[in-house]
Amino acid sequence: MAGVTEEKDMEKAVWSPGLDSAPLSVFATELKLGSLVTLLLLTIVSGLVPLFLFRHKGSTVTSGTRQRLLSLISCFSGGVFLSTCLLDLMPSYLASINDALQGLNITLQFPLQEFIMAMGFFLVLIMEQVAMGYKDQAGYSEETDALLGSPGLVHSGVGMHHVHVDVNAHSAVRTMALILSLSLHSAMEGVALGLQQGRGEVLKSCLALLVHKSIMSFSLILRLGQGRLHIRAMLVCLFFYSFMCPLGIGLGIAWAGQADPVEQLTRSVLEGMATGAFLYVTFLEILPHELSSHHPQIDRVLVLLCGFSAIAAVLFIKI
Repeated sequence: MAGVTEEKDMEKAVWSPGLDSAPLSVFATELKLGSLVTLLLLTIVSGLVPLFLFRHKGSTVTSGTRQRLLSLISCFSGGVFLSTCLLDLMPSYLASINDALQGLNITLQFPLQEFIMAMGFFLVLIMEQVAMGYKDQAGYSEETDALLGSPGLVHSGVGMHHVHVDVNAHSAVRTMALILSLSLHSAMEGVALGLQQGRGEVLKSCLALLVHKSIMSFSLILRLGQGRLHIRAMLVCLFFYSFMCPLGIGLGIAWAGQADPVEQLTRSVLEGMATGAFLYVTFLEILPHELSSHHPQIDRVLVLLCGFSAIAAVLFIKI
C-alpha cells in the first residue's frame, strides 16, 4: 500500500512540474513588475539630466568650455546610437523574424529580413523628401518655427531661406523616425522580458535593461536638444519613450504562455521597419553631425568609441 502511494506521488511530481516551480514563477513575475516601475522612473530621471544642461546655459563655466563638453557628450551619444543600431536592434530583429518564420515552417530563398529593413530605410527617406517638397511649396511655416525654435536664418536671403526650410524638414522627419524606432524597439525589449520565466534570466535582463535604457534616454534627449526642440516637446518625447518599455513588459506578462508565430511575425515586421528607420537616422543624421568637424579631432572619435563600448558592455552582460 505504501509502495502504491509513493508511486502515485512520483507520478504527480513528474506530470505536475509547475508545482515545484510555482514560487520561482511568482518571484519572476514580482521582479518584472518591480523592474517595470523602476525602469519607468530611472528612464525619466536620466532623460531629465540633458534638459537640466540645456536650461542652465548661463553657468560659471566659459561658453567655449561648455560647448566643448556638450560636443564630447554628443559624440558619446553618437557612439551609443551606433552600437544600439548594429549590436542591438539588427540582431534582435533578425533573431525574432527567423524564429517566427521557423515556427511557421517557412523557408525563403529571397532575403526578406533585409528587404523589410530596407523598406523602413526608404520609408523615412520618402517621408523626408515629401516634407521638404511640401515646405518648398508652402513656404516658411510659423508652426515649424515655434516647434523647432529656429535661429532666424530666413532673413539672410533667398539661398539661406532654402537651407532653413531643408533643415526644418529634415529635423522634423528624422526626429519622428528616431523617436518611433527607438520607442518600438523599447517596447519589443519589454515584451521579451515579460515573456521570460527563469529567475536568473529575468534578473540579469532587468539589470541590463535598467542600465541600457538609462544611457539611451540620456542620449535621446541630448540629441533632441541639439535639434532645437522646445523643452515641452522634449518632455513629451521623453515620457512617450519612457512608457514604452514598461508597457512592453506588461504585455509580455499578459502574453506569457500564449506564443503565436503569426503574431510574432507581425511584431518582427514592425521591428524590422523600425530598424531600417533607425539605420537611416544613425548613418545620415547622427554620425555625420558628430564627425563633421573641419579639423581632425581624435578625442571625438575616442569618445564615440566609449559610447559604442558602453552599450556593447551592457549587451555582453545580457548574454
